[in-house]
Amino acid sequence: MVEMRLQKFLSGAGICSRRKGEEFIKAGWVKVNGKIVTELGVKVDPDRDKVEVDADAIRSITAPIYIALNKPKGYVSSCHQEDEKIVLDLLNISERVFPVGRLDKDSTGLLLLTNDGHLHHRLSHPSFNHEKEYVVTVAKPMSGGVLRKLAEGLPMMGTRTRPARVKRISVRRFGIVLQEGKNRQIRRMVRKVGNQVINLKRIRIANIKLGNLPSGDWRYLTRRETENLLEMVSKPHLRPNSGVADLR
Repeated sequence: MVEMRLQKFLSGAGICSRRKGEEFIKAGWVKVNGKIVTELGVKVDPDRDKVEVDADAIRSITAPIYIALNKPKGYVSSCHQEDEKIVLDLLNISERVFPVGRLDKDSTGLLLLTNDGHLHHRLSHPSFNHEKEYVVTVAKPMSGGVLRKLAEGLPMMGTRTRPARVKRISVRRFGIVLQEGKNRQIRRMVRKVGNQVINLKRIRIANIKLGNLPSGDWRYLTRRETENLLEMVSKPHLRPNSGVADLR
């Protein structure tokens, strides 16, 4: 059971901002499992609890939207950031959607956006172990031993990174598959082994691939992609994969 604050759930579901959600709760407009909630500290389990606003189930208020975007360099993965270009500027839709997870400003590639709070929560929470795949270009050649260190995990931020799958592409490029997403994790890992990231591109999240989507463009997920993604997040948590380095 993974719980979150009620106002965060409302925001993640695309109903309103977190601050507006707090106003709705205090006004007595929100029910959890049929009971009106007016306290801000209440937590809900998206998998079990039924949340309603004005007696209409949240899921019926807006149709679910699932979008894949190829984020260019220089954009922030946020709904609002003063004096910065944000990824929502690249969308020409009227519906309110939210980025799932983040790509830092200097990174490029696949970013998912949705108004489905349940999916947003499942994909954003590290305990669900969905895979994210990247292609990384670094400043100096990477030895086989260094790639193995990345695959096996490194001490970072008071803990240790999970094992990852690492594959050499060339002397200064490699692919890496993670099942976690610490802040600027790959850049930090590369610095730990005495190198520097020049380019970082995400090419896959779970079953969704970037493919040949041009930089700055977006598309709706196909029906099959959406069904497979929703089926994946409904399954029990997966074990983290073993650290494997393919040095061919």
